[in-house]
Amino acid sequence: MEEVETPEELLIKQHRKEKKDLQAKIQSMKNAVPKNDKKRRKQLTEEITKLEADLTQKHDEELQQLKSTTDTKVEEVVNGVETMKVDGREEEEEEVKQPRVTKAQKRRDKKAAQEKEREVRIAEAEVLNLQGVRHQEGLKLAQKLAQQKLQIKEIPSDGHCMYRAVEDQLAQRSKSGLTMTVKELRSRIAEHMRSHADDFLPFLTNSTTGEMFTSDEFEKYCRDVEHTAAWGGQLELQALTQVLHLPIEVIQAESPTIKIGVEHDSEPITLVYMRHAYGLGEHYNSVEQLKDPVSVDDS
Repeated sequence: MEEVETPEELLIKQHRKEKKDLQAKIQSMKNAVPKNDKKRRKQLTEEITKLEADLTQKHDEELQQLKSTTDTKVEEVVNGVETMKVDGREEEEEEVKQPRVTKAQKRRDKKAAQEKEREVRIAEAEVLNLQGVRHQEGLKLAQKLAQQKLQIKEIPSDGHCMYRAVEDQLAQRSKSGLTMTVKELRSRIAEHMRSHADDFLPFLTNSTTGEMFTSDEFEKYCRDVEHTAAWGGQLELQALTQVLHLPIEVIQAESPTIKIGVEHDSEPITLVYMRHAYGLGEHYNSVEQLKDPVSVDDS
C-alpha cells in the first residue's frame, strides 16, 4: 500500500521546488550580467538577497499557518475521542485513531521541522546583523554631519546614485547658476576621461587578467559611464572636480572624509558614502541643512 504524504511533507516538497525555481531564476539573472561589470553585479546581489529573504519569509509563514491548523485539528480529535469514551463507543474510538503515523514518519517530520527551524534562525540572524551594521553606520554619519549642521538627504538606489547626489548638490547652489542633469554629468565625465586617458587608465584593470585596460576596454568603460546605469566611484568623482572646477568631499562613517579637487578654492560639493545602505550594495546620498539644529546643540 502506497504511503500517503502528510500535509507537512507536501508543503516541504513544495518549498523545495520553489527554492529550486528561485535558484534557476537567480542563475539566469547572473548570466545576464557580465562578470566584469562589478558595479552591476553588486546591485544584482542586493536584488538576489531580497528575493531569497522574501521566499524565506513566505515559507516560514506557510509553515506557521500549517502548524496552527494542525494543532486545531488535533485538539478537535482529542476532544472527540474523550466524548466517545464517555459514551462507551469503543469501535468509533478506534476508527478516529486511524490511520496511525509510523515512527519512521514521525522521525522524518521531526527532522524536516528542525531543519526548517534552523534555516529560519540563520535567515533571521543575517537580517538582524545587517540591520545592526546599517543602524550603527547611520548613527555615526548623523553625528559627523550634525557637527557641520547637516543631515542626509536620501537619493534613490538605481545605479545613478552618485550622479543624482551631485545633481542635487548643484541644484542647492541654484544662485551660482551651475546646474546639470544626470545625463549631462555622465556625458561630461565620459568626455573628460577620454580626453585625459593617461590620468585614468593606470587605475583601471581587467578583472579576469589583472592587466591594465586596453584602448578598446577603456572606450567601453567610458561608453558605460555615458550611456548606462553603471555605478560611479572615485575615478568619476576625480573627473567631476575637473569638469565642475569644484572640490568634492565624501563623508564616511568609519573612515576620514575623502577630499578631491582641493586645488579648486570653492565651497565643496558634499556627498555621503554608505557601505551598508542597501543590502550588500554601496550607495551615495546627498546632504542638506540640518532641520532642527537646536536639538543637536542641546544634546
